[in-house]
Amino acid sequence: MKPAFALKQIAAQAGVSLATVDRVVNQRPGVRLQTVQWVQQAVQELEQQAGLVGFRGRSFYIDVIIQAPERFTSAVQQAIHRALPLLQPLRIRPRFHLHEDLEVQPLVSMIQGCARRGSQGLILKGPDEPAVNEAVQQLTEAGIPVVTLVSDLPHSGRCAYIGMDDRAAGRTAAHLMQQWLQDQHSTIAVNVSNQRFRGEEEREMGFRQLLREQAPNMRITEIVGGLGIHGTTYARTRQCLQQDASISAVYSAGGANRAILDAFAAEQRDLRLFIGHDLDRDNRALLLERRIDAIIDHDLAQDAHRAFVYLLQQHGVVPAGSSETRSRINIVTAYNL
Repeated sequence: MKPAFALKQIAAQAGVSLATVDRVVNQRPGVRLQTVQWVQQAVQELEQQAGLVGFRGRSFYIDVIIQAPERFTSAVQQAIHRALPLLQPLRIRPRFHLHEDLEVQPLVSMIQGCARRGSQGLILKGPDEPAVNEAVQQLTEAGIPVVTLVSDLPHSGRCAYIGMDDRAAGRTAAHLMQQWLQDQHSTIAVNVSNQRFRGEEEREMGFRQLLREQAPNMRITEIVGGLGIHGTTYARTRQCLQQDASISAVYSAGGANRAILDAFAAEQRDLRLFIGHDLDRDNRALLLERRIDAIIDHDLAQDAHRAFVYLLQQHGVVPAGSSETRSRINIVTAYNL
């Protein structure tokens, strides 16, 4: 391993000691595999950041902890890299911790580890669990600001939530369903990948609320617990279809939409209308294939920029202001993609 960066720079990016980096680079024994992986990831992150313009000035090391399927964490990572040049001359050094599925205790340990790694801020998407809220509160009390991204933790002491008004997004999806189906007796399956995440729960609540008010004869059933992963979502969707022969539309508040479509095909069932969330690579392809009717989306790069601004405001390097935290809700179809 012959890095193109100074050992001190790698140590700061990885959040470990200079001596540890020296042992890893020179392949000396006595370093845990996880620590070796941290150092290797730090070098990769520095290589990615080296190609960005405007990387001068004071450095801020910001941890980014995201629990979500890879297609979404990849979109977040790309959005963050697009946002970084807009913050020059400040130099933001993100450190990514991206996981598809993670138990609560390892997530709590990861959050607590930000303090040991010398973090100057945390961008977090995690489940609304008491232990997670407590870990965030401890971090903020230690002087490390936290913003939540896409899914909120309102009882955690975070300094801001960046993302859509999820209840309004759910109501928007319900309005589209009602207008397009024009059938008061349709059965709609709502896909919630993980009930521990407040964002998806809020979307489902908004969706149910508007249909209850304006289309009470429309029936709702649930596809729950797929975790946004193809295999699990596919199995749960097939099970749901086998139990209910009247399902003809889907609102996917979660993800793994291709798995849902595959399940409908396997059961030889017609799908009249499909509305999902997030313009990731899978949903973009499904729109172009005309297999999904609409995507409710928001600008992740703008969200990432706002998240960094709020963290920097806590350090006093960006003037405090009344910056908007809620993302604009966009409706995307194949025709305005």
